[in-house]
Amino acid sequence: MKKVFTSSEEFRIGYIVSVLEELGIEHTVRNQYLSGAVGELPLTECWPEIWITNDKDLTKTKVIIEHANAKLDDQGAWECQCGEKNEGQFGSCWHCGSDKTQTIAHQNKK
Repeated sequence: MKKVFTSSEEFRIGYIVSVLEELGIEHTVRNQYLSGAVGELPLTECWPEIWITNDKDLTKTKVIIEHANAKLDDQGAWECQCGEKNEGQFGSCWHCGSDKTQTIAHQNKK
C-alpha cells in the first residue's frame, strides 16, 4: 500500500476518490473521521489520506490525481446539476447545496 494523496479539503478527497472508483483503482481512505482530534494531534496528521492497495498502480494514480487536482483548481465558473451557475471558488451550489465534486464527476461521465 502507498499513500498517494492527503488534503484538508474534503471536497478534493471526495472527488479524487470518485475518480479512482470510476477507474477501478483499489484504494482506501484513512483519517476520514479524525477532524475531532485537531488540537490533540497535529493538524496535518488529521487530514484524510488516500492510499492505493496495489503498488503497481502508483504511477497511473499519480497522473490521475494530478489531472483531477488541475480540474478542481480551475477557478472558472461551473454549472450545477440544478442548472445554477456558480463561481469557481465555491465548493457547493449556493442554490441547491449540491457538492461541486459530485457535479463535476457527473458531468465527466457524459
